[in-house]
Amino acid sequence: MNAGRKYLGSGNLSGKVFLTSGLGGMSGAQAKAAIIAGCIGVIAEVSKEAVVKRHKQGWLMEIADNLDDCIARIQRAKLEKKPLSLGYHGNVVDLWERVAAEYRKTGELLVDLGSDQTSCHNPFNGGYYPVQISFDEAQILMKKSPTKFKQLVQESLRRQVAAVNELADAGMFFWDYGNAFLLEAKRAGADVAKAGDVSGLVFRYPSYVQDIMGDIFSLGFGPFRWVCTSANPHDLAITDQLAEQVLQKLIADGVPKATEQQYLDNIQWIKEAGGHEMVVGSQARILYSDQSGRMALAVAFNTAVANGILKAPVVISRDHHDVSGTDSPFRETSNIFDGSAFCADMAVQNVIGDSFRGATWIALHNGGGVGWGEVINGGFGLVLDGSADAEARARNMLAWDVSNGVARRSWSGNKNAEDTIRRTMAQNDRLKVTLPYDIQDKSLLNEVLGE
Repeated sequence: MNAGRKYLGSGNLSGKVFLTSGLGGMSGAQAKAAIIAGCIGVIAEVSKEAVVKRHKQGWLMEIADNLDDCIARIQRAKLEKKPLSLGYHGNVVDLWERVAAEYRKTGELLVDLGSDQTSCHNPFNGGYYPVQISFDEAQILMKKSPTKFKQLVQESLRRQVAAVNELADAGMFFWDYGNAFLLEAKRAGADVAKAGDVSGLVFRYPSYVQDIMGDIFSLGFGPFRWVCTSANPHDLAITDQLAEQVLQKLIADGVPKATEQQYLDNIQWIKEAGGHEMVVGSQARILYSDQSGRMALAVAFNTAVANGILKAPVVISRDHHDVSGTDSPFRETSNIFDGSAFCADMAVQNVIGDSFRGATWIALHNGGGVGWGEVINGGFGLVLDGSADAEARARNMLAWDVSNGVARRSWSGNKNAEDTIRRTMAQNDRLKVTLPYDIQDKSLLNEVLGE
């Protein structure tokens, strides 16, 4: 929805096509997201097992086993303007090339938005399957002849980028999910460099953190997660209701327009989540919230445990893909442009600060989402057992966990982050954050840097 607002000028995605790839562990959620957002999601997947699994789960509405059927179904869906999640069993490179061929042949641009969620942070060990050979052949070749397999992967990446570039030049909007797709494409020699860049680190397509999620992170929003330890679906349904009530109240109390829009998106999500059969294991839920929302949700859940409305404690956490939990220059911190995106201090500070502010446990690890050596991740878990102590710890820890990242982003010159941290300080007179000083005369930078 935010991509629609950013690129297409509207959050109404009716009749708009989003083409991507991957129906595995995390990427499988793309099919559900497309339906909830109201668009036509077309997700390519080379593994028949993964496609069938997502279809049986109800995450995929339909499957297409050949390109002709897939293209015809896309065309019909665009006319019907009804939400659709369509799984294409095949290689996404074939699909991108066919969509490009259709454009050359008819002038019809079938895809409005595009991305890629293959595991390109591990491209030569099953994270990316080359288009030149079948899935089964690839499984054998990557073990039998890793050098040959790598050559095929890199050739496939070059072909995929060539098709994407052609469609982007025609008006499609493409972004990198942050899975190292553009990084590996660059290493493969694909045409992904941004014109005029001499650093070799700037691509012609943005990371979706840069273009879509960056400003949302800078408002303090990120993936807040909770697990009902009762394993009772009824408890999860109650937390959904509580979450909706909490967000509605925050809007009623008055928030900036940009914040209100994010709350409204998440109210839509939480109202529909139960009906979309999202649970595949623990009775868990996730929604995007800012500091005020996370603290209010934690208090509401803890109170419900104390009053017996929820049958057992709730564990709160978040994804590492958040405002302050990760230092990842090609994803989470890719919109920090002051040079500090390549530092690993924020995630470390976060887990240490969380540890003595009340977290039940913390974790500091490497490699999440984009590959080993490319990222430092910090996380936490906090048990809400209904006690006054749990509420106090949640308030104390969540305030740090979010504001740490917002402050960092404000120092890099992000206006959303600066406005957010100013509001947060106004709400809490104990919070003192150094604010950035804007340079009035930009030519001073050139003098200081000798340019």
